[in-house]
Amino acid sequence: MLHGWPDSPALWDSSVAALKAGYRCVRFHLPGHQLGKPSQPLSVVDTTDLIRTIVDTVSPVQPVTLLLHDWGCLFGYEFAARHPHRVARVIGVDIGDTGSDGYLASLGARQKLMIAGYQWWLATAWRLGPWAPALANRMTRFMARALGCRNDPERVVWQMNYPYAMQWWGALGGLRGVLPVERLLGEHMPALYLYGRCKPFMFHSPGWLEQLARSPGCAVHALETGHWVMGHKPAEFNAIVRAWLDQATRTGTAV
Repeated sequence: MLHGWPDSPALWDSSVAALKAGYRCVRFHLPGHQLGKPSQPLSVVDTTDLIRTIVDTVSPVQPVTLLLHDWGCLFGYEFAARHPHRVARVIGVDIGDTGSDGYLASLGARQKLMIAGYQWWLATAWRLGPWAPALANRMTRFMARALGCRNDPERVVWQMNYPYAMQWWGALGGLRGVLPVERLLGEHMPALYLYGRCKPFMFHSPGWLEQLARSPGCAVHALETGHWVMGHKPAEFNAIVRAWLDQATRTGTAV
């Protein structure tokens, strides 16, 4: 279970409760997200290496299911693309083919400005953090509230923003070379994709969504939520995830 911005493994509390009778659940802090620890953001390659170490430790033989949200999707998709033999299937939440030409083409000018605006704001807060941490934290918490994040503001800090600096400024090696998710999920790997439709913009293209829904072993569900689907409607979210995993178990597919 990989969380995203500005979350922690606690994001998955209700999912663990719903899945632990039948599935082993493993979760951990992404770099820079553990409060009280030195901030040690990692590049995409180093993050996928970290995931590989954890996967090999907790499941040295059997491939795993990845349950991903937000930036956890990007890092998890990349891990699955680099190490497909270690991943049986993927559950992605609210982040799809954001790096594709089709996704960019699906956005209007206002939506592109909105996305660039909040991401640049958070990248700037990360850049300011070492010199003005109080200001950087205020900026980060302001944007978290504006985007609908319900986390305790004291648990939202500027160190969590480094993926946005990777996205826009190439920090830590940037995101160049990240493998296209549209070539991974569906065609080569079973996937469940859940997303909230109550947002000013989506994080997937309509074409990719239709393609995934038609792919064998895959499913797509839209919920009446914002970006934090598992937090806004936990019972509905967890029921869909559990049913999909149980179906895979009944058909004998490794999970």
